[in-house]
Amino acid sequence: MSLFDHKVSDLQELLHKKELKVSDLVEESYKRISEVDDKVQAFLTLDEDRARQTAKSLDENLNSTKGLLYGMPIGVKDNIVTKGLRTTCASKILENFDPIYDATVVQKLQQAKTVTIGKLNMDEFAMGSSNENSRFQKTRNPWNLDRVPGGSSGGSAASVAAGEVLFSLGSDTGGSIRQPAAFCGVVGMKPTYGRVSRFGLVAFASSLDQIGPITRTVEDNAYLLQAISGIDAMDSTSANVEVPNFAAALTGDVKGLKIAVPKEYLGEGVQESVRESVLNALKVLEAQGAVWEEVSLPHSKYALAAYYLISSSEASANLARFDGVRYGYRTPNAENLLELYKKTRAEGFGDEVKRRIMLGTFALSSGYYDAYYKKAQKVRTLIKQDFEQVFEKYDVIIGPTTPTPAFKIGENIDDPLTMYVNDILTIPVNLAGVPGISVPCGFDNGLPLGLQIIGKHFDEATVYRVAHAFEQATDYHKQKPEL
Repeated sequence: MSLFDHKVSDLQELLHKKELKVSDLVEESYKRISEVDDKVQAFLTLDEDRARQTAKSLDENLNSTKGLLYGMPIGVKDNIVTKGLRTTCASKILENFDPIYDATVVQKLQQAKTVTIGKLNMDEFAMGSSNENSRFQKTRNPWNLDRVPGGSSGGSAASVAAGEVLFSLGSDTGGSIRQPAAFCGVVGMKPTYGRVSRFGLVAFASSLDQIGPITRTVEDNAYLLQAISGIDAMDSTSANVEVPNFAAALTGDVKGLKIAVPKEYLGEGVQESVRESVLNALKVLEAQGAVWEEVSLPHSKYALAAYYLISSSEASANLARFDGVRYGYRTPNAENLLELYKKTRAEGFGDEVKRRIMLGTFALSSGYYDAYYKKAQKVRTLIKQDFEQVFEKYDVIIGPTTPTPAFKIGENIDDPLTMYVNDILTIPVNLAGVPGISVPCGFDNGLPLGLQIIGKHFDEATVYRVAHAFEQATDYHKQKPEL
């Protein structure tokens, strides 16, 4: 049995009793990485020397007051900057970028005394749903190495599912934490927009991006979100909202809880096995005293189009900073400034990133702004209003996380539209800015399926309460891939 089969609270107890050392946890992580990461390919960069030094120091100070995450090994998605540790966004344009500061979430992890094991693979600049857009390697799904782990936080989800780290951080712009969590059979939370600081997260779409935790259990997820949440003077979009004790919400009691199930989330395109797993999950919650009713989110059918216009427009503005002048890759073949810009970006960005920059630049251009970008923002408001109306009567919204289980590597890579549809159930949550979690809820031919639980703004506590009640009544989260 691996140490990482224990919950964080159990490991803390063992540390407290001196039956375990932080160094043991760190060595377990690197041992597992050496055994399986040549197959899974979740990590891009390891931080072995510093991790071992940190573990030694934490072992020496074990008698001091400890937080709940003391000494816990963690992986960090490679678009979250880490001082002195290469941060590439899985792109050639940043392949040698060595940041001079830490993201706020990384500082908070240091304050919580976690140990960073390394940086995790992703779709380039977080653009993708399969982890096939990475410049460096294709991460594979630990449940079936021929399948994708999902994206863009595929490395983050695969590393936890494969038992390489206890938990990881990902980022979610349109489902990039929840979709890979569903594909890899782990727990992934996208917090309310503004709950977690984005300072030090390399921006894709600034009004949609959120950092969040990927873990084995709901309880561990609540601990990790607790540690990284809070207002930050360095991020003007972080919200001045009190951070509750999320773990205190894990009572297992959902009696009288009102659940909304959007008919659009169980309709066309959702595979029968996925639909059945959600209906079975609702029966489990019903047996615990919750009630559910079918509702409608009528504007969700426009979410995909609105999302790709808004996110691509914001990406085209955010990625303008990568020009070969200040940092990152610089073409050696330029004879003047214009050539420097054009060749650096042509050689440094991958196909998907170029596709989205061009789409966004077009949507923002003179004569098209009102027709595309502005209209997409109006649709976004309608989608947000749909959620608000449902939440006037119901506590949470429940549906599948993804329309299908993980697909084969290479199956959709040449079909961007099919690839984009994979995020159809997760995107509305980002447009509305509300929190959503994915928890394991079944299997289809050995591939995990995810249940998505969506809550009101800044009501992650209720989302965790429902997720935890479901998790305790089932054993999907206890099942592990055979690697």
